[in-house]
Formats: sequence, structure tokens, C-alpha cells
Amino acid sequence: PAAPQTLAPSASAAEMEQHVLVALALSFVGGLSTSLGALLVIVNPSPDLKRLGLLQGFAAGLMLSISFLDLAHNALNSIGFLKANLWFFAGVLFFGFVVKFIPEPTFVPTTDASKKKTDDDGSGKDMMKKHRRQVLFSGIITAVGISLHNFPEGMAVFLGSVKGLRVGVNLAFAIALHNIPE
Repeated sequence: PAAPQTLAPSASAAEMEQHVLVALALSFVGGLSTSLGALLVIVNPSPDLKRLGLLQGFAAGLMLSISFLDLAHNALNSIGFLKANLWFFAGVLFFGFVVKFIPEPTFVPTTDASKKKTDDDGSGKDMMKKHRRQVLFSGIITAVGISLHNFPEGMAVFLGSVKGLRVGVNLAFAIALHNIPE
């Protein structure tokens, strides 16, 4: 089998720059696939839930298999068993922190007429303003969540590409497939 392409310590500046540009392009492709998924939602605003569940399951399985069959193996070989496991559990703790302290937006419309807030003319504008604020908050939380999710993915693709082009291409392809149904 062919040895993975890595940058030699004596690589020229032009080769290094080209390698970095390829790594950035692969990271960009992985992240851009989230926009492709969003475009599919805009084109078809009411997707089939069965198909959506199938795509989400595919995306989750793909990322789990890449994580445990490729990335974990590379991490164990690169930094050792102890450090790889410490970083893994540090990520688990960080995710637990995020889940604990960042609220999940909910919107529960009130159906009881006596509980509805209306303005002076009874048109329900206050309720609409409250709903718009909740939708805006939900959109901001979603954008922050996707950014927090995609940033480490981009870093992984970039660093994987610097380590070896085969790893970077495989990771970019897997992340792109994962991000479309996301």
C-alpha cells in the first residue's frame, strides 16, 4: 500500500502553502454541505419524516464509524492511549457542560383566551411579538450550535488533511455527508 502523503520537515514554502490551501478547501467543502442541506429544506419545507429519520441515522452512523474506526486509531497512534482517552473524556465533559448551561428554546403557545396577552385594541400583537422573539432566539441558538458543531469538524478536516491527504479527503467526504441531513 502507498504511504500516506505527509509534509516532510524540509518541504518548500510553496509546497506547504499548496498543502494548506488544499486542507482549507476540504474544510470549506465539509462546512458548505450544511448550506446544501439548508437549501434542501428551503426547496422542500415539509420533508417526509421517515426519510429525514433515515438520513439522520445514516449521518450519525457515518460519523460514529469514522470517529471510532479512523480518528480514534490515528489519535491512539499519534498521542498515545492515555492522552487520547483524556481528550475524549474532556470532550464528553465539555458537551455535558454545554447541555447543562445553554438553554434549549421552547415555545408553548397558550390556548386559553384568558391567558393571552393582547394590546389595547385586542389584535394579539403582543403575542406575535413574543412569538417572533422566541423564533429569533431559537434561530440564534441554532446558529451558535451549528457553528460550535462545525468549527471542530473543520479543524479535524484541516488537521487530517495536513497529516495526510487521504485522511483529509475521507474525513471531508464523511463530514459533508453528515452535514447535509443535519
